[in-house]
Amino acid sequence: MTMSTEMHTAGTAGTLAEFIAASPSAFHAAANVRDALVDAGFAEDAGTTPGGHVVVTGGAVLAWWMPQNPNPRFRIVGSHTDSPGLALKPQPDFEREGYRQLAVEVYGGAILSTWFDRELTFAGRISLADGTSKLVNTGPIARVPNLAIHLYRQNPPEMDRQTHMQPILGTDTPMMEIIADAAGVAADDIVAHEMICADAQQPEVLGDLLAAGRLDNLSSVHASLVALLRAVEEKPADGDILVLAAYNHEEIGSATTTGAGGPLLERALAKLAAEVGDPLDIYVNSSQISADAAHAVHPNYAWKHDPTHRPLLNHGPVLKVNANQRYATDAETQAIWQRASKAAGAPVQFFVGHNAVPCGSTIGPISSTRLGIPTVDVGIPLLSMHSARELCGLQDQRWFEDALTAYYQGS
Repeated sequence: MTMSTEMHTAGTAGTLAEFIAASPSAFHAAANVRDALVDAGFAEDAGTTPGGHVVVTGGAVLAWWMPQNPNPRFRIVGSHTDSPGLALKPQPDFEREGYRQLAVEVYGGAILSTWFDRELTFAGRISLADGTSKLVNTGPIARVPNLAIHLYRQNPPEMDRQTHMQPILGTDTPMMEIIADAAGVAADDIVAHEMICADAQQPEVLGDLLAAGRLDNLSSVHASLVALLRAVEEKPADGDILVLAAYNHEEIGSATTTGAGGPLLERALAKLAAEVGDPLDIYVNSSQISADAAHAVHPNYAWKHDPTHRPLLNHGPVLKVNANQRYATDAETQAIWQRASKAAGAPVQFFVGHNAVPCGSTIGPISSTRLGIPTVDVGIPLLSMHSARELCGLQDQRWFEDALTAYYQGS
């Protein structure tokens, strides 16, 4: 599915839901961002000429807008395309008790119980014998079944990552033949694959809420895409160099060639900086937004949250702060987000972790440390983060798009 420019300027419910449905893997998400930008006139290259440029590397995508008369600084929005799930192993097929099953490896911090009793599709990329690669999505073919309650009346069943997370395949056809058929190639032509499961159920609007898989962090990828398209719509001749960076592998630490800990963005920025001035001065004068989903207060587990910082759905994007720098926000970068939010008319909520409950982290500290660019951590609040299906507020997403647009436009 190719994402049209028109779709991205339509209502948030449809656009975010469609983007998620079309992006069951990091590779699909990166390709969809590229396609939307190419549709809007971006060149698919790593050029430094005035105008838009976009490059896909694996499951990561970089894009930038170079004005005719650029200021010597960058405005960067970084996010990530990957989400927790069950990744297909190289030799996926095995049989147990007469069932054909799939050998999978848990990717990232998935809430394992949420992957039971869901119709699963497997999506990603395959490498072919001729040196090319293709994106593929099998459609719903597998399921991890729960144990019936009659067989464990006293205690919950054990949940072992190796033994109990292997899906049952809904056909006797070998998995590589299923993948080959979905890709329109011969099974013998596939030499390698990177495939992860996704919930086959479509996103659903629940009044003012959206339930969907991969909201962490496609909500931020999509919002940054919308913001970049809006910011360059009038083709400004003067202004800052606008950059979108959507990395892969955040959920497993970012220490890969296409992760925020790798050289992908650093190399691109160095090339762009060489066109307009001294790279060191440019980096010091630049700024970056680390856009990643935040925790909303859970009404049934409210004691897990700090008593004075309690983000709610549809009350505004969340500014994330951590004294131990699990988030990259400081006072100066917090002010950057506050200005952009004020210009957009968007409210600001805060997340600070409960002192007795460890918090996660983001690409923010990793990317800012590597680049030396001041960074602020923000995102929309979610419930059920890292579940197979998460929950967000539609108004939060609209405000997030507006505030990111204002940031790109110089507010």
